[in-house]
Amino acid sequence: MEFLSRDDAPFTSSQWEKIDETVVKTARQVLTGRKFIHIYGPLGAGVQSIHIDDFGKVSQGDTDFFGDSEDTDIIKTQGRKFVEIPLVYKDFSIAWRDVEYSKQTGLPLDVAAAAGAAAMCAKKEDELIFLGNKAAGCEGLTTASGTNKLAKKDWQTGENAYQDIAEGLETLTSLGFVGKFALTLSPDLYRQLQRLQPNTGLLEIDRVRELLDGNVYQTPVLGSNKAVLVCAEPQNIDLVIGQDLITGYLGADKLNHPLRVLETILLRMKRKDAIVVFE
Repeated sequence: MEFLSRDDAPFTSSQWEKIDETVVKTARQVLTGRKFIHIYGPLGAGVQSIHIDDFGKVSQGDTDFFGDSEDTDIIKTQGRKFVEIPLVYKDFSIAWRDVEYSKQTGLPLDVAAAAGAAAMCAKKEDELIFLGNKAAGCEGLTTASGTNKLAKKDWQTGENAYQDIAEGLETLTSLGFVGKFALTLSPDLYRQLQRLQPNTGLLEIDRVRELLDGNVYQTPVLGSNKAVLVCAEPQNIDLVIGQDLITGYLGADKLNHPLRVLETILLRMKRKDAIVVFE
């Protein structure tokens, strides 16, 4: 990957390994969308666009004797468009004196700035997944048109949260969706589920997790009072990755060493009716 210009940097192979390890470890601690969305790729840093097929809404299977009904509905794309894969990045710098100090003393190079840049990139990735990006022409799980909308009751009262989520699950299964269902909550709603249900001795979050086979997550990018439920099978949604998270060298600047954590990603929604947004 010559475009990263790593050979021009003053770092040893072990120092690059430390930077890469820090970036990946930090990102994993932050990322939420990747915990349940299927990954498509990596396709390579040079891939700049990807097609998105819209399969629309289709009817259920048909039943007749000869299989020659004219009314049968074929599952096929209702429209295909090619979309740019956005670049997500954050720059950081390592001081030349820190590099020289590490060389002279043999002490590990401090790569805390790399961790900070990785965390910011990971947050941006989740923002792209859940909120989209108008400037980049990308829709997110909670902002896309054509999703199912359910009015949310007060989740601090009774069994409202469980009933709303069960209704969302019923909506998706009634549309024929099966497989992995995942619920993502804003931190305030996640906290509201940490309470005992009357006459059950169970936390509401435990009942919800059982309903969804444990696939319950939270992310601060949702802000407050937001939740989204998806059937997270790859035929419905996936996350396109061109270049996965990696660090490149930007060239010396006033003797110091600026670097960039970057990735190219795009959320691809093929069946928007596989999404329930609680409003």
